[in-house]
Amino acid sequence: MTIPGFILRNALRNKRRLALTVLSVALSLFLFTTLQTALRELTQPVTTEDAALRLAVRHKVSLASVLPDKYLSRIERMPGVQYVMRFTWFGGIYKDERNFFPQFACDADKLFKIFTEAQIDPKQLDDFIKEKTACVVGIDTMKRFGWKIGDKITLQGTIWGCDPELTIRGVYYGGIDNTNLFFHHEYFDELMGKLGLVGMFWIKAENAAVIPGLIDRIDTAFRNTDAETKTETERAFQLGFVSMFGNIKMLIGSISTVIVFTMILVTASTMSMAIRERAREIAVLKALGFDGRQIFGLILAESFGLAMAGGTIGCFGAWAIFSRMSSATLNKFSQGMLITFEVTPHILASGMMIAVLLGVVSCLVPAYTSLKATVVDGLKELD
Repeated sequence: MTIPGFILRNALRNKRRLALTVLSVALSLFLFTTLQTALRELTQPVTTEDAALRLAVRHKVSLASVLPDKYLSRIERMPGVQYVMRFTWFGGIYKDERNFFPQFACDADKLFKIFTEAQIDPKQLDDFIKEKTACVVGIDTMKRFGWKIGDKITLQGTIWGCDPELTIRGVYYGGIDNTNLFFHHEYFDELMGKLGLVGMFWIKAENAAVIPGLIDRIDTAFRNTDAETKTETERAFQLGFVSMFGNIKMLIGSISTVIVFTMILVTASTMSMAIRERAREIAVLKALGFDGRQIFGLILAESFGLAMAGGTIGCFGAWAIFSRMSSATLNKFSQGMLITFEVTPHILASGMMIAVLLGVVSCLVPAYTSLKATVVDGLKELD
């Protein structure tokens, strides 16, 4: 019998225990990979060249506070501003509360000039701009509900006391988030009785060089007013939004640490039982001339193989599942928090490195205990 065959025979001695241990490691590393991917998506939002030119202007106190509509004209006149538009979260219900998707009131003629990553047919865009009750919808949401151009939908207001009746005039795709619905801010204002309020403003700067000065000019202009502003880059705005949920990085890091520690305990327990059952066999190997390094190598190979099998199933299983998940499904399960969910090579490598360390660490104590035992003690173990 060859050495690899001997190791495999030992590993398969108790098939039920082997399967349960591999599945435990696989499930743990699947969870680890999922958590690390979620952490990456939340703390490292997708950015593009145009995104680096976008600024968000919101109320200084919180996102829940609104700004006066009259700020628009003052911001438009500031040096360095190429485009600026009003942008208000609507948050309505379509038929059922479970049918969640993001909805925003905006300035239709500025939307695709500021968010240039999104693509739309020019005729559809023209129809959207010209019709006050028109809306455009991301392609994923169109597919989710089976909508088509010309369909009429009604959104039931929850935050705002109005129910917009909209006609779908366009479909956009290719942007960072293909699940949104956008409709005219003018229509929203009309339904709300022209309150003159807006959730926030989005700005596209002329170039990157003007951004620091522009941020300072905007916030200075509205300082000491009833509605002071906080202007920040798109990336800073996204990270600030995530921070409202607490220290996500520490939370996910703590959970990941517990997962790794639990895996070590499970695998070490399995190896301890397996080695204890083979005390006589190990004593026979010693009697035949196998030294400590050779016996440790056999034990390490078994532990390493078990951990790597679980790691491969868990890490690459997560990659296989999430790489095939559509953005609409992801948006539904994350309630709009996550736009993409990419298991990167770095995350896969981290998961597999943990599997490697698990295979080594979990066999150290059982192997040391076994190697310390004398041949006589080993032969007596199962007599």
